[in-house]
Amino acid sequence: MATKTLQTGLSTGQTPSPTLLSGGNPQIAMGYGDAPVQAYIAAMPGWKSDIGRRIDALIERTVPGVHKAVKWNSPFYGLEGQGWFLSLHCFAKYIKVAFFRGTSLDPVPPETSKQKEVRYFHIHENDTFDEAQFAAWVKQASQLPGERM
Repeated sequence: MATKTLQTGLSTGQTPSPTLLSGGNPQIAMGYGDAPVQAYIAAMPGWKSDIGRRIDALIERTVPGVHKAVKWNSPFYGLEGQGWFLSLHCFAKYIKVAFFRGTSLDPVPPETSKQKEVRYFHIHENDTFDEAQFAAWVKQASQLPGERM
């Protein structure tokens, strides 16, 4: 008996993979909570998915009760009633972490932005990921006023 195929071209019971946008960023529907963020992380291509899981777990350990969402095809992290303090975005060769009040962090993350207070931290495939420094930035960022988006 032949397997019934859905209009997507997948066999019954399979779920379609998210589309990867320009640069390899997963296209994930906007949503609030852990589920859309986990869907984004699972769809991150190649080595980026492992780093995404590490970042997500580190944020959860560092900021108990963190709120999550996917907006504009990027995961956001924040605190209820206080706004968002960071987001992630995949590019072809790196993951960009945006700290919305990055100029207030010590030390200031290395990558500049056109936005006055935003600073970025880029993670490339073979970089050594300093989890202690990243956790310090996350803790500091979570204690600053967040962005309302």
